[in-house]
Amino acid sequence: MKKLSVVLPAYNEELMISKTCEVLREVLSEAGISYELVLVNDGSRDGTWKEILEAGKKDANILGVQFSRNFGKEAAVFAGLAQAEGDVVAVMDCDLQHPPETLVSMYRLWEEGYEVIEGVKSSRGKEGFLHKKSAGFFYGIMSKATKVDMQNASDFKMMDRKVVDSILSMPERNMFFRATSSWVGYRTAYVKFEVQEREAGESKWSAWSLIKYAFTNIVAFTTVPLQFVTAAGGICFICSMILIIYSLIQYFSGHAVEGYSTTIIVLLLIGSAIMMSLGIIGYYIGKIYEEVKRRPRYIISKIIHGDEDVSHKTNHDIN
Repeated sequence: MKKLSVVLPAYNEELMISKTCEVLREVLSEAGISYELVLVNDGSRDGTWKEILEAGKKDANILGVQFSRNFGKEAAVFAGLAQAEGDVVAVMDCDLQHPPETLVSMYRLWEEGYEVIEGVKSSRGKEGFLHKKSAGFFYGIMSKATKVDMQNASDFKMMDRKVVDSILSMPERNMFFRATSSWVGYRTAYVKFEVQEREAGESKWSAWSLIKYAFTNIVAFTTVPLQFVTAAGGICFICSMILIIYSLIQYFSGHAVEGYSTTIIVLLLIGSAIMMSLGIIGYYIGKIYEEVKRRPRYIISKIIHGDEDVSHKTNHDIN
């Protein structure tokens, strides 16, 4: 019988682990779908790992992965994909904002032959004005930079085993899962879902963290920001040519070239453009440096299968 693996990254989600596992068990069992739940504890500072251990005692289909420290959501997703053993693998948030019932619809589409089933948000649920605007700005930048429509995209998706293997075969350490899963191609279907209200806990994303997340993943996925450097240089060059021509006209017409303030403004403009350009280039160099070092994307300190410690049986302790 075909098995579905559900990857659930978890960071400070002790209030939701038990409820999430229970709801998923009920939904998938009623649908007659064989499953495993891969819960990845991304260095949580609360009792998330303890709750995963308790859930494992109740359900032998739970695989718990403990990071040695916090490595970030992207690392948690890829660790879950590496540990998942199912014929088809789904990724969803641990807070039940991604409706579990939608997994059944996704699974049926996979049975029909689709290899990637993307969850598309029909609404973003209840969010603050600033958070909604920040998210809209973030996804707008990401869509233009990656050439992938991400305005309503999410990490909620289901992928055939060969799609997962294709993603895991990529050697780079800085990867953006949401865009990479679209970049690999394959036969794709889309399922709309309503973002549910969080029952407990709070969102880990702030306006600043979204901006930082956006820039990090843009750099990881595309070289578009480097084109801004070229564009800024071109604009400064055009402005300089205009000022040179203006100064020459003033000189040959017998008028003194005035404008101390203008000179200062031009110097500040050019200096700012140079510093911003160096900053963008430096960020790329930093990412290249990280890739060259080949440090692991994450480090796993412990793995449990049900209520059994299987850390010694896996080859995925470092990736």
